[in-house]
Amino acid sequence: MRLPTHLVIGALLRRVNDSGGLAVVRARGEAQGGAVLILIAEGRGLHAVERMRGLDDRDMLVPAGPSGADSAGIEEYWRNRRRGDPDLWVVELDVPHAERFVAETIL
Repeated sequence: MRLPTHLVIGALLRRVNDSGGLAVVRARGEAQGGAVLILIAEGRGLHAVERMRGLDDRDMLVPAGPSGADSAGIEEYWRNRRRGDPDLWVVELDVPHAERFVAETIL
């Protein structure tokens, strides 16, 4: 059973901010069960990962968005996703080893 999404996002924000990084909610989704899209700032670019449920019923992180997209392409991707799914949470992280924070917190 999954924790409510708003609790998972809150824990991720606290962990990243406590480590000296920056975590910002770009869009709030449905509090109990909204999907989660994480934008990871690396240098001057962005890439995205998403929490998905695998065939084994376990959560995993998968790359999201167009492959090889620049920051503008990732921005356009998440805005289009959000228009299609208003329950989607979008969180941007700027911290070293961001995927580790995501995996340790939301998986």
